Amino acid sequence: MKCVFERLAEQHRKPVIDIFNFFGTNGFAAYPETKVDYSFFDRLLAMVQGYPAVVVKDATDRVVGFGMLCPFHFASTFKRTAEITYFLTPETTRQGIGTKILAILVEEATKMGVDSILASISSRNSESINFHIKRGFVECGKLRAVGRKFGESFDVVWMQKRLL
Repeated sequence: MKCVFERLAEQHRKPVIDIFNFFGTNGFAAYPETKVDYSFFDRLLAMVQGYPAVVVKDATDRVVGFGMLCPFHFASTFKRTAEITYFLTPETTRQGIGTKILAILVEEATKMGVDSILASISSRNSESINFHIKRGFVECGKLRAVGRKFGESFDVVWMQKRLL
């Protein structure tokens, strides 16, 4: 699939939140179980300030995904570590786009001096866990039964990719 990557910006508010809400209300990929309001985009922009964040557009100029890094922790002692998040519309998965987003974010992270990327994944999202394993992430921790969504408990699996 031909796609274009752009820096995340205000004009992407609606499609990014719509994609996020799809995954929030239809499974365990996003943690909220109800739709977030479009003002949630302001929180995303604040989280990624100073970090790389991209949207993916298809050949028709439609936003089909997004990815971002944000600080893992506010303390400067953790500035070498970032947390990653990305989502693609269901029809665009398994086409290499997620791998391209990851590569862009890894390249930008390296330029910033980030040498460790963490992903927080629901234990009920085996597709994401497998995606990360295939791309060099390893499980580095698990918080047992800390989440509850749609009446079901889930673990949070932390995965890490060292960039050194």
